[in-house]
Amino acid sequence: MAWKPVMNFNLHRYLSCKAIAGMAGDGLYRTSFFMAFANIMSAGCGFFFWIIAARLYALEQVGLATALISSLALVALFSTLGFDSSIIRFLPLEDKGKVISTSFFVTTGASIIFGGICILLMMILTPSMPFWQDPGHSLAFILVAALNSIAVMGGYAFVADRKADHYFLQNLLQAIRIPALVPLAFLGVFGIFGAIGLGYLTAALYSLTKIQLSICRIRPQADREFIRKSLRFSSLNYLSSLLYAAPTLMMPILVLSLLDEAEAAKYYIAFALGTLVLIIPSSFGTSLFVEGSHGNSLKKSAFRAGGASLMIMLPAVLVLFFYGDQLLGLLRGEYVEGFGLLKIIALSSFPVACYSLFIPIQNVRMRVESIVKLNALRCILLLGLSYVMVNRYGILGAGYAWMITYMVIVIWVGWVALKEKWI
Repeated sequence: MAWKPVMNFNLHRYLSCKAIAGMAGDGLYRTSFFMAFANIMSAGCGFFFWIIAARLYALEQVGLATALISSLALVALFSTLGFDSSIIRFLPLEDKGKVISTSFFVTTGASIIFGGICILLMMILTPSMPFWQDPGHSLAFILVAALNSIAVMGGYAFVADRKADHYFLQNLLQAIRIPALVPLAFLGVFGIFGAIGLGYLTAALYSLTKIQLSICRIRPQADREFIRKSLRFSSLNYLSSLLYAAPTLMMPILVLSLLDEAEAAKYYIAFALGTLVLIIPSSFGTSLFVEGSHGNSLKKSAFRAGGASLMIMLPAVLVLFFYGDQLLGLLRGEYVEGFGLLKIIALSSFPVACYSLFIPIQNVRMRVESIVKLNALRCILLLGLSYVMVNRYGILGAGYAWMITYMVIVIWVGWVALKEKWI
C-alpha cells in the first residue's frame, strides 16, 4: 500500500467537539476507545492489585514476585511466534476458523515448551529463589503460562474481528486477581503469582467460550496452508516483538541483579504507573492496524489516531508529573522514592507515542523489515544504556535510558517520514 504525501492537515479538525461527538460510530475510534478503556481498566486494576500486595506482602516478596511475573511475561512473549500480528493482518483475508484455531494451537504448545525452558534456566541462574525448587510451583508456572497464552490470543482475535467490546469484558474479568490476593497471602510470593494465574484462567475460559459462540468454531489443530502463507509476516513480526518487549521485561530482573529486591519493587511500581499513559497511543495504534488491514485509508486513519492520542495523553501526563508522588504514596511510603523515575517515564510518553503509531503503519504496508531494524536499535540502546546508568544513578538511570532511547527513535521516524515524503 503506497503512502501518499499528506497535504493541508488541520489538527483542529481532529480535535473539534463535533469530531469527538461522532467518534462513537467510527470504527477506528470505537475499537480504540474500547481497547483504551479495557487497558486503562486493566492497568487500574493492576495498580490496586499492587496497592493491596504492597500492604499484605513484604517489600522483598513484592520484588521477587515482579521478577517472577517478568519471567512469565517473557515466556508469553516467546510463545506468540508472531501469530498475534498475523491474526489481525490475515483474519479479514482468510478463513477465520483456520486462522484462530492455528494461532491458539501453536502458541499454547509453544508456551508449555518455553515455560519448561524458563524453569530450567531459572534453576541454574537463580538457585537462591525457592520458588523454582518446588515441582508443584514449577508445574503451576507452566499451567499459568498456557492460560496466559490462550487469553492473549483470544484478545487479539476479538480485536481483529472488530469485537473490542468482548476484549473489554475479557480484561474486566481478570480483575478477580485483586480479591484473590487476600486468601492467598499466606503463600507469600506464590500468593501474588497465584492470584494473577486465577485472572488468566478466567480470561481464557471467557475467550474460548465467546469465540466459539460469536466468531468461529475452534479446533485443536494447525492449518499448514495458513502457516505457509503467513510465515514470513509472522516470523519477522515475531523477531520484531522479541526485540521490542524483551528489554522492558528484562529490566526488573536487571535492576534486581544490579541493586536489590527493594529497589526492584520501587522501579517496577513507578514504571508501571508511568507507562499507563502509553495505553492511549498503543490502543489507537492497534486500531489503526485493524482498520488498515480491513482496507480503510491509512493516511486518514493515521492522523486521526495521532490527533486523538495527543488530545487524551496531555492531561494524563500532567497528572502523573505533578501528582505522581501522591499516587505512589497510596501503596507505601517507600515507593515515593520512585517519583523521579515516574516523571521521566511520563514525559517520555510523547516520543513513545510516535513509535506506537509508526509500527502499525509499517505493518499494514508489509514493511516489517524496517520494524525489525528499529526494534533492534531500541533493544541495544535500552539495555546497554540501562546497564550503565542504573549502575551509576540507581533506578533513576533506567528513566534516563528510556528517554534517550525514544528520542533516538523519534529521529529515526522523522528521517523515514522525510525520506518517503509522508509530510
